[in-house]
Amino acid sequence: MADAVLAADEDEQIVVTRHCWACGWSEERSVSIDSIEITEGDTHAVERAALLDDIMTEATAIDDLATLENALAEVRRQRRLETAGSGSTDDVDGG
Repeated sequence: MADAVLAADEDEQIVVTRHCWACGWSEERSVSIDSIEITEGDTHAVERAALLDDIMTEATAIDDLATLENALAEVRRQRRLETAGSGSTDDVDGG
């Protein structure tokens, strides 16, 4: 439930359903998000999560395999540049 609420946008409605499998009782409730206010949290982590979500949305919309391969190669190239600058020996090619 918390994940659904935290992922919701303003003016979105979330429907929560509960069921009792023993007696057959069920209930539905709707939660409407009127406004969103962030009072605490790591700003960097929130921005990073939003960027990752945007990247995944864009990547899943790409049908051309060559375009995806080029995007992956560019990401790995950027990571190699960052790794070389920091002196780390992490495997950025994933295998």
